[in-house]
Amino acid sequence: MQAPFLGFGAEALDWFRGLEAENSKAWFEANRAAWERGIRDPLERLLEELAADLGGSVRMFRQNRDIRFSKDKSPYKTSTYGVVRVPGSESGLYVSISSKGLGAGSGYLRMAADQLQRYRDAVQRPEGAELAEAVASMRAAGLRLWGAALKGAPRGVARDHPRIELLRLKDVLAGDDLGPAGTLDGRRPVAFARALWDRSRPVMGWMDAHVGPSLLPPEVRRGR
Repeated sequence: MQAPFLGFGAEALDWFRGLEAENSKAWFEANRAAWERGIRDPLERLLEELAADLGGSVRMFRQNRDIRFSKDKSPYKTSTYGVVRVPGSESGLYVSISSKGLGAGSGYLRMAADQLQRYRDAVQRPEGAELAEAVASMRAAGLRLWGAALKGAPRGVARDHPRIELLRLKDVLAGDDLGPAGTLDGRRPVAFARALWDRSRPVMGWMDAHVGPSLLPPEVRRGR
């Protein structure tokens, strides 16, 4: 049985500050044990607990950056993160820790062309008012709505459309930050991430009902 999640501790943030100051293989290998013990393993336990609660599965992401096509050759990401995938929802529950503290989010990232079309069509129909109301309630509950967005209006949409802010979005993401040291000990991160999932459900439930997964082949999904 996996050990329960009991927090990260302030040393986790110090570790990330060290990595930001010297992002190199030599530094990482010299401090790998502290990362595994104090950051990666606790985060995985947190996500596994959330997955058991939500009936989902966990995916942890690699710390190494893919630098093949990047001008930035820093070998490591300056945050550690993973996601809980929940059957019946495309949004997932994302949790990340960095020198700034713990953050969590849920949403539709990098929607494919068919998802964007379904999204924009639905936002313009009467049910789009339901999404606008859900977004307003979510913001009132303290969550942020963000994502890549067009500067102008989508093709065929009037710039003065009453839901133009939503129609410009290419991602629909909800998130919040727990904060820095002093908030990462004990069980608070679990409650924080679980509450974010619950508070984002009206918006992401709308997305699941009206957008859902892409039906395009994987090789063409990013042509948006």
